[in-house]
Order: sequence, then C-alpha cells, then structure tokens
Amino acid sequence: MINWFTGLDPVFQALLATLFTWFVTALGSALVFVFKTINKKVLNGMLGFAAGVMIAASFWSLLEPSIEMAEQSGTPAWLPAVVGFLAGGAFLWTVDKVIPHLHIGTPTDKAEGVKTGWQRSVLLVLAITLHNIPEGLAVGVAFGAIAANLPSASLAGAIALALGIGLQNFPEGAAVSIPLRREGLSRTKSFLYGQASGIVEPIAGVIGAIAVIGMKSILPYALSFAAGAMIYVVVEELIPESQLERKSDIATIGAMIGFAVMMFLDVALG
Repeated sequence: MINWFTGLDPVFQALLATLFTWFVTALGSALVFVFKTINKKVLNGMLGFAAGVMIAASFWSLLEPSIEMAEQSGTPAWLPAVVGFLAGGAFLWTVDKVIPHLHIGTPTDKAEGVKTGWQRSVLLVLAITLHNIPEGLAVGVAFGAIAANLPSASLAGAIALALGIGLQNFPEGAAVSIPLRREGLSRTKSFLYGQASGIVEPIAGVIGAIAVIGMKSILPYALSFAAGAMIYVVVEELIPESQLERKSDIATIGAMIGFAVMMFLDVALG
C-alpha cells in the first residue's frame, strides 16, 4: 500500500491526503446523528486538542523543515522562517477581516468580516472553514516538498502531518455540526454543513503542492507561511474559544494531549 502511494505524483498525493482530512471532518460531523447537544467541557477539550495539534505541526512539520531547507541552500536560516511565518499570519488576518463569519456561541450581531445578511448557520460554517485553509495548505506544501528531493522533506513526515490534521478534524467536524443542530437545523443539514467546512482543504492542498513544485525556491517560505497561518488561527480563535469557561483545565489538558500526539506522529514517523 505504501509502495503504491510512494509512486504517485506529489500533487495527487496531496489531493488524496487532504481528501482524507476532509473525510475525517465528515466523520466528526456525522456525530450529529447520535447527539443533539454537546457538553461545553467536551467542546472546550476538542478545541484545545485541535490547538495543540496545530501548534506542534507548525513547528515539527513546517518551521523546522523550513529552517533546514534554508540552511542547505545557503540562505540565512532565519529569513524564510520569519518572513513566511509573518506573511501567513498577515494573510489570515486579512481573510478574517474580509470573509463574513461567526464563532460558536457568539450572537449574530457580533459576526466578523464584511457585513452581510447571510444566515447564522452559514456564518458559523465559514468560521470553521477559515481554520481549514491553512491546514489544507500545510498538507499540500508538505507533499509538494517531496518533489524537491531535499533530505528534510520526507513522505513519512508528510503522512504524519496529514494524520495529525485528520485527527484534529474529527472533533472539529463535531464542533460544527452539533451546535448547528442545537441552532434548529435538521440532522441532515447540520451534517452537510459540517462536512462542507472541510471541503476547502483538498482545494488548498492541491494549490499548495502545485505552487511549491512550480517554484521550488519558495518552498521554505511556503512551509513557514502555512505555520504562521495555523498559529494565527490558534491564537485568534481556538484558544480564546476554549478558555471562555471559568474552569479551563479541560481545554488546557486537551491542548497538551494534542501537542503530544502530533509531536509523536512527526518524530516517530517523520
């Protein structure tokens, strides 16, 4: 099975990997057929877990390879990491200000982005969709990096990243669909909206892979760009949302576990 996957084009590998992460999002969304509500502590733990995975992935799977690639090419090691990281954060900041979206548990009049008359359910889905852009991009860039034949880019590392993103997508899918059910949508609509939030990952993944294959010189910058975008999501949204409750131990423990799981996957497999 691995040999078959190894022989595929990196762009196709990126597509398959991000289709997997989208599929796991759909599995998480399918929990809406079992549960109508979700305990707030459980939701906070899920958000914390997702934050931990994304923080670990940002360093082990993205920033560290970016620094290594810069060193191998003779570029100052810090340059691509710093420039790309800040550019990724700036990109997400811009998108955050433009695309209308609404965070879970927030009144409709507190929606962010440009003002619109879109339904509350659509705004809730768009908030999670924004999370998935850097996740899909990160996986795509990781697989695209394999085509550069650099020692710091490996198929095992890219697969580990896809597995980690997939793991945190399961609770993320549930964190979309179950609140939508509580908002009054049918189970089917809640599921469809929930899984739809992950569709952007294959799109971003393919774009990321094609970009770095076509312009190998930008690869270290692309890796750190994806890291910066993910850290922006963690600091701007995941951690604050998971810490709204007075007792935030569950969210903190979830973040620690998520970080440890992603670190294990990357170090053990990568």
